[in-house]
Amino acid sequence: MVNKETYEQTLAHVRTSSSPSELRITDIRFTDIVGGPFHSSLIKVFTNQGLVGFGEVRDGADKVYALMLKSRLLGENPCNIDKLFRRIKQFGGHARQGGGVSGIELALWDLAGKAYGVPIYQMLGGKFRDRVRMYCDTDVVGKDTGKAMGEALKKRMEAGFTFLKMDLGIGQLINEPGTLSAPLGFLEEMREIAKRRYSRDKGNLTEQELREIKNRHYDIYNIPHPFTGIHVTEKGLDMLEQYVADVRSVIGSEVPLAIDHFGHIGLEDCIKLGKRIDKFNLAWMEDMIPWQYTDQYARLSRAVTTPICTGEDIYLKENFKPLLEAGGVSVIHPDVLTTGGILETKKIGDMAQDYGVAMAIHMAESPIACLAAAHVAAATENFLALEYHSCEVDWWDDIIIGSRLPDKLVQYGFITLTDAPGLGIDDLNDEVLAEHLHPEIGGLWESTDQWNHHYSNDRQWS
Repeated sequence: MVNKETYEQTLAHVRTSSSPSELRITDIRFTDIVGGPFHSSLIKVFTNQGLVGFGEVRDGADKVYALMLKSRLLGENPCNIDKLFRRIKQFGGHARQGGGVSGIELALWDLAGKAYGVPIYQMLGGKFRDRVRMYCDTDVVGKDTGKAMGEALKKRMEAGFTFLKMDLGIGQLINEPGTLSAPLGFLEEMREIAKRRYSRDKGNLTEQELREIKNRHYDIYNIPHPFTGIHVTEKGLDMLEQYVADVRSVIGSEVPLAIDHFGHIGLEDCIKLGKRIDKFNLAWMEDMIPWQYTDQYARLSRAVTTPICTGEDIYLKENFKPLLEAGGVSVIHPDVLTTGGILETKKIGDMAQDYGVAMAIHMAESPIACLAAAHVAAATENFLALEYHSCEVDWWDDIIIGSRLPDKLVQYGFITLTDAPGLGIDDLNDEVLAEHLHPEIGGLWESTDQWNHHYSNDRQWS
């Protein structure tokens, strides 16, 4: 009698992973999209066995940071993740400059997981949690008042989110007379140059005039906080304090509420503002000053009782250590697309735990980066919450195809990871991507053969 097995029973006897020791990288290609919620360069790393690994350059970065790595990776086994990371990490840097190395590293982990048939969190040591808590960054449509923000945040809570974040800072004050002081004319120039930089109507401006506007905008918005000369007046502090009070009056005092985007103000003003809003039981105050100012972070942390948070622009584990040693933060906030990738973020979280510091994760990209961050979050004990920026992007989940993933990744404020190998992504939806291509870049997975043979002597010692 013939035993007729079901498809699932037959599949159980079939090795669906590859031959890992013989796996080799054969190509790397990109597609640039916008609106998901920002500009993202998505990555495909192809192999000789038909496996494809998915990665992503950080939001707002340039795929050149990843393209320049291609000639150093072709022909290599992607399962040798740490070896290849150590080869290419010298070409990364802080903030968006870490996006190339980090995005490629994500794809290597995805390929290794697919080759061995296991999810990334398992390769990191297994899970501390089955569900990954998401926190939802929130904006106000229309006039930005504390009550309006409170109502917007309340809708997030009704959707199941248990952790919230909002902006608070000079952005709410810039058009309010008497709330800010600065060298006369400086704030007006900031407003005017931003208006001209992002205006759709370029008029009859010449290429040189457009370049001058762009360059001046770059200069004026890249002045570090201690050097802008911008201060918040007592009237401004009153308004910001009342804004938070109005928010709390709507959402209550029990739900965690983090605060970000204070603006380019100096340490002393951050301390004054922090003392005003300490009473509102905030989850953290984020990126109040540039992360490089370790001593200022230590002073800030000692001056207020609200937890201090930073880290989304820091590349590599060793650059988090000074802040931890100085006691400058209570929460670190790495982005897997800046730190160096999945393993580096896991190491950062473990190091922070030794200092009694929690780890939240910054994320403002596609489901590729989101899933990568979620795998790290599941495998890191001191994890707190993962950022989510795409509640209003109705096509965000459609970017990816995953037979073992839910149709909607974020459900009721959480992501539940499955046992799907690698990131869990089978493919990307080219039809969706084609509808959201970057208007100035375009092209789906076009050839990058021109980068195959770029060479330099990369050794940093003699």
